[in-house]
Amino acid sequence: MQRKEVYLLNQLLRNRVFVIVATADLLQQVGIWIRNMALLFYIMNQTNNDPTAVSLLTALEYLPIFVFSLIGGTFADRWNPKKTVILGDTLSAISMVVILALVSLGLWQAVFAATVVSAIVSQFSQPSSSVLFRKHVPAEQVGAAIGITQSLMSVFTIFGPIAGTFIYTQLGLQFSLIILFVIFLLAAFIQLFLPPSSREKTVEKSSAMEDLKGGIQYVIKHSNLRLIAGMFLLTGVAIGLTQPLDVFVTMERLGLPKEAVQWFAACEGVGMLVGGILAATITKWVERHRNNVITSTLILWSIITIIEVLSIFPLLTAGVRIISGVTTAFFQVVFSTLMIKEVQVEYIGRTNGVITPLLMGGILVGTLVSGFIVNSITLFGVYGLSALLIMLCTILTAKLKVYGEGDNTREVESK
Repeated sequence: MQRKEVYLLNQLLRNRVFVIVATADLLQQVGIWIRNMALLFYIMNQTNNDPTAVSLLTALEYLPIFVFSLIGGTFADRWNPKKTVILGDTLSAISMVVILALVSLGLWQAVFAATVVSAIVSQFSQPSSSVLFRKHVPAEQVGAAIGITQSLMSVFTIFGPIAGTFIYTQLGLQFSLIILFVIFLLAAFIQLFLPPSSREKTVEKSSAMEDLKGGIQYVIKHSNLRLIAGMFLLTGVAIGLTQPLDVFVTMERLGLPKEAVQWFAACEGVGMLVGGILAATITKWVERHRNNVITSTLILWSIITIIEVLSIFPLLTAGVRIISGVTTAFFQVVFSTLMIKEVQVEYIGRTNGVITPLLMGGILVGTLVSGFIVNSITLFGVYGLSALLIMLCTILTAKLKVYGEGDNTREVESK
């Protein structure tokens, strides 16, 4: 079994589409972290550390995802995926130049647009990347592909916050925007080397509205996808409640300056790296015990959420963030593999487009209310509510079914 997995990994690394898409995704991750850290510190400086402004920044990141993910997923199934990913990164690069010009003119609020534009564009390019994976990566290599991609991205989750903080504190916001322009442009250039890809003619026979309705019906007819949709909604709210508050836990509970948040984000990146590598190496075992892995991950995630807000020791918080990274990596690898392997290729974009708005809508609701809850109650109340919502998800995981290859399709056809 080990020799077979090594062989599959070698074959995967020789897959041109996988290497190009993974490299472009990594560049985008670098850009995202530089953007996140620069905008976080810049807005906190502009608003005198206002938690409502920070939660608004996070909300603006997820609002476009909530609005555009279904539309983006629908068109990802219709458009040429190669052209879509190239155009997406090119538009992101151009938007950085426009925002830089507006900031130079004194309109500092324009930085919010950097998050909005990037989020909108990603809703068209990310589903297209999944389509490319589904079309060009063999089914038996999908789990390893997701695990490797997750591990590589985790490297930048470690160094991204550090790099983003350094670039902003040493060189300022404008230079950060210039770096973002270069990164997105480079990602677009790399994807020019993807093989030509065309959509199936059968897809073009229906209208975009019919495709959209078909995607919704496809999710409704799959019991697993219905359960995942509910789970994503609950976890979205849980994530949204705490995500904007990491910097305040760092300052209020640990007594550290706001810039120290980069080190805890890096610790979570270390955990994601370890978790991604582990998930990639034991992918067959993870798939066999998928439900138990998901349930255990959610329980652990709930517990460490409570520990994080109770901790007053930086080392304990760092350890908790590492464990959080490991659980997050397993969570992402399991669900990404499930979505790619169990969903028919012509429905991948639309399925993501139906389920992602629920996750993003939950995160949006959580981020919008988190600042107000903190101001009205305490950090403890917010983190406790988040932990409770995560624990409730275990009820849904107990109902997930494990299908053999193609069984999910037969379930739909039988209805």
